[in-house]
Amino acid sequence: MTKSELIEKLLETNTVLTRKDSEMVVEIVFESMKNALQTGDKIEIRGFGSFTVRERSPREARNPKNGEIVSIPAKKIPFFKTGKELRERVNNP
Repeated sequence: MTKSELIEKLLETNTVLTRKDSEMVVEIVFESMKNALQTGDKIEIRGFGSFTVRERSPREARNPKNGEIVSIPAKKIPFFKTGKELRERVNNP
């Protein structure tokens, strides 16, 4: 599902909001989630899952083309863990 499909679904289920309002609601939700993860907060949506930020430590790897050792710096990555309800719905359609 894309962002535009999500906006369409919101329009189908809600007769009060206009398209512009629906777009703004979706943007506000996503921006709020991005900002929370950027500041290191955890996002938990009951029945759906939780988003956290994990840290990867620095490491060394090999370039597959020439076998040269490359240093990979530490970085933060977003991580999603599914909730029980979502996991059950996916496994039992």
